[in-house]
Formats: sequence, structure tokens, C-alpha cells
Amino acid sequence: MELYVIRRPSAWANMSELERAGATSARIGDEQMPDRVRWIRSYVVHEADGRIGTFCIYEARDGDSIRDHARCVGMPGEEFYKVAATVVVRGDPVEPPIAAE
Repeated sequence: MELYVIRRPSAWANMSELERAGATSARIGDEQMPDRVRWIRSYVVHEADGRIGTFCIYEARDGDSIRDHARCVGMPGEEFYKVAATVVVRGDPVEPPIAAE
């Protein structure tokens, strides 16, 4: 599998919507597509329009797997990029994570 960054701009109205989508995403990935997609982490951002967006890090077999997973979950999945390299200057700051149920 390859590493991808998926951009989901302004996809959710609030954190509750995002948390529900995250739980569905994890379940579908783990139960229905474990050999095609693997959710690693997401960075949640406040969009200029007041909605919630994300930058998600996934391992995926290919772009079609990302699209299929997003379609099954009911969230955006067309804006993604294959990672060419990872540069880590510092690890992520420690914050209480939002658990993917």
C-alpha cells in the first residue's frame, strides 16, 4: 500500500458530524476494506466558511480504493495526493486525540 493525503474541505458543519463520519469511516475501512485502505490519522481544521475540514493520512492500495471508501462512508474523497516523502522536524504536539470509534 502507498501513503496518501486526502483533503476534505468544509465537509462537516460541526465536530459531532465529523465524529459520526469518523466512526463510520473506521468501521467500513476495518471491516469491509482492510486490504485496500487504512486510516492513519487526520488533522482537523476550521475552514474560512465556519465549517470543519480535514487533511487525512491514509495507506491505500490505489486512488480507486480511496474513492470507493469515501463513497461508502458518504464523504468527499476526490482530492488526494500520493505522498512522495515524509519530513519530520518535530513530532506532533501531544493533544488529547479524538478517538475513532
